[in-house]
Amino acid sequence: MKTLFIECNMGAAGDMLTAALLELMPDPEGFLQKLNTLGIPGVSYEKSPSQKCGITGTHISVKVDGEEEEAGDMHGHEHDHEHEHHHDHDHEHEHHHDHDHDHEHDHHHEHEHDHDHDHDHDHEHEHHHDHDHDHEHEHHHHHSSMADVEAVIDSLKVPDKVKTDAKSVYRLIAEAESHAHNMPVTEIHFHEVGTMDAIADVTAVCLAMEELSPERVIVSPIHVGAGTVRCAHGILPVPAPATAYILQGLPIYGGKIQGELCTPTGAALLRHFGTEFGDMPVMRVERTGYGMGKKDFPAANCVRVMLGETSDLGDRVVELNCNVDDMTAEEIGFAMERLFDAGAFEVFTIPVNMKKNRPGTLIRVLADPAKKQEMAAAIFKYTTTIGIREVPCSRYILKRGMETVETAYGPVRIKRSEGYGVKVAKYEFEDLARIAREQGLSIREVREML
Repeated sequence: MKTLFIECNMGAAGDMLTAALLELMPDPEGFLQKLNTLGIPGVSYEKSPSQKCGITGTHISVKVDGEEEEAGDMHGHEHDHEHEHHHDHDHEHEHHHDHDHDHEHDHHHEHEHDHDHDHDHDHEHEHHHDHDHDHEHEHHHHHSSMADVEAVIDSLKVPDKVKTDAKSVYRLIAEAESHAHNMPVTEIHFHEVGTMDAIADVTAVCLAMEELSPERVIVSPIHVGAGTVRCAHGILPVPAPATAYILQGLPIYGGKIQGELCTPTGAALLRHFGTEFGDMPVMRVERTGYGMGKKDFPAANCVRVMLGETSDLGDRVVELNCNVDDMTAEEIGFAMERLFDAGAFEVFTIPVNMKKNRPGTLIRVLADPAKKQEMAAAIFKYTTTIGIREVPCSRYILKRGMETVETAYGPVRIKRSEGYGVKVAKYEFEDLARIAREQGLSIREVREML
């Protein structure tokens, strides 16, 4: 099975993911040329070799109207904030702003260390601009709503699937900003200076994923960094609220490296494309890519991606078990329905004898490992259990497909499965039942007739 493994030992950002995936392309230069003809207003992509801790990889820079934006922001814009610019960080690293003027116009970001950031990211953080008072240096900033962003994405020369993915990633970020700032998504705005280069990063990753088309995307536990960052409202912990919201339910960790290693854009891209989150599986690696940040750390500041094959035999599921002795049959039946609605692969029960010789029920749920947190929450909600056991499992499965054939009794679906030298086909039961009811026949008679 074609598998992409994304290693986030130093977090992730849009530009780093773009650079890493670029290295996996059979024709990196051709893909870069394709990026430069997408039609994002004023945007151009450039790549350059970069070395971190002896490892050579690729750095991607996005220029807007010929200039590289060190602090593209994807965070929602809040109005009516004071225009001050603070740089007294408690971090070990310094943050430099290389403007041609002495901050007469003071950008007020949510994360004011965006310029020359640890990763030199697109960096998607909030700029606060008070348009109701005079600046020492008068200037005007325009902001884009979610609808404006979607209009830009819809205008790009990319497949519809890429547009849909890019808009979904942006919605994740807008929803996170909405939650962090307690305002409706419709009131979230993106600062124009950073919107185009952020759209560039999101679109580039979405296009790369479309061209690589992995069947599985496994994301390692994500290093988010440590410490604090100063924002418009004061000092915030790492990860920032929006990033933390996007990463809920995913495996993340901190460490000794001070600074924000995972950006909201990086988090949203990982959340959207990741089908599994965990350690690297057994896989035959065919190509490896390194996407470099700009800042230097004791550890190699990069996102590493590996493209290869994992065995179809190694399909993973998680088994969640709980025992109950105080639920009625009706309540258990309802809980099973809700668990299927929540996305369980399978739910079944086994009668068991529990403590104090009470007859009880073992409820067993099979689910996608990436959704085990949501599934566990559903089990707690719809059953009376106070504890759940988790068992990771591998399973052997046949490749499955569905086709529809026309019959004298209308369309009938056929499930086909194959693998391990076996081919199996069976009619969809609901279609057989429909014909049986209409014709006054048994299921066996309908099956034989077909």
